[in-house]
Amino acid sequence: MRLGPPSSTALTVAALTLLAGAAAPASATTAAPQAAPPAAPAVRVADPAPAATHCVPAAPLRLQGSQRPAGPAVGLCVTVSGASMTVSASADCACTTSGTWTARRGDARDATASGTLGARAEYAGPGTYAVTATVSIGGGPRDAASTTPLTGTVGGTFALAAVLPAPTHRVEVAPATLRPGTTTTLTYKVTQVAAEGDGSARLGVIGEPGSGVSVTSPDARCVNPLTSGTPTRRSPHAVDCTLTDLAVGRPAAVTVRVTLPSGSCSSVVSKLGYWTPKGQQVSGAMLNGPTLGCR
Repeated sequence: MRLGPPSSTALTVAALTLLAGAAAPASATTAAPQAAPPAAPAVRVADPAPAATHCVPAAPLRLQGSQRPAGPAVGLCVTVSGASMTVSASADCACTTSGTWTARRGDARDATASGTLGARAEYAGPGTYAVTATVSIGGGPRDAASTTPLTGTVGGTFALAAVLPAPTHRVEVAPATLRPGTTTTLTYKVTQVAAEGDGSARLGVIGEPGSGVSVTSPDARCVNPLTSGTPTRRSPHAVDCTLTDLAVGRPAAVTVRVTLPSGSCSSVVSKLGYWTPKGQQVSGAMLNGPTLGCR
């Protein structure tokens, strides 16, 4: 038999055989790499509904005491924005209005919500609310003979349909009770439970002004806020804490110390404000945290 160089057909077959072998899968004893399980997505909440304002027709102010039987017409409006509601009053005169309000939802015997006119309060959810406001009118009497500020009541019924938004943050505190004549060390825990927000929030812990309560914190993120109009004086009854590293699954803990004088009590409330930036558009919200009582 004469041996010669392999034919081109034989070389082609050999090359294909080698390539097939190189591309063949590893033997069964070599484990294929396993893909990592997908991370659980962060909870997302729907965009908050735009603020909605509801008003009732103005009615004469029901005056108190020996004042005139009928005051100027005063109208009430309720604005619902997210988890907050604001009750405002306006009068048919060149004057100012101030006061407080209470609201009962449905057949509730006790107040469902209350607050100061023009200030935000917690919204309890959809329903029919009977709102009663105690209104003081001043700053511009209706005629020269009337210089005494007027105080009276006015009411209205409001059908509020806005649904409470899903919570984005949660504030917890322990312990839950304060005692006169003692210093109580409180631990506040702020948890972000939704993807909205940029990790920044502001926690405010506030006692009753003038009660003698002292609120302090050893945390470098917290300060006693400056008193309005006096840039060198700070409020002893409140602290503001700036949090910048919140994330879902990574809560922040803040230590606050509350000292009450002997024989004196003060409630302590907590508020949390946060931003929800979307590009150059920024919105935000304020949440009510726990309120601590004294006994």
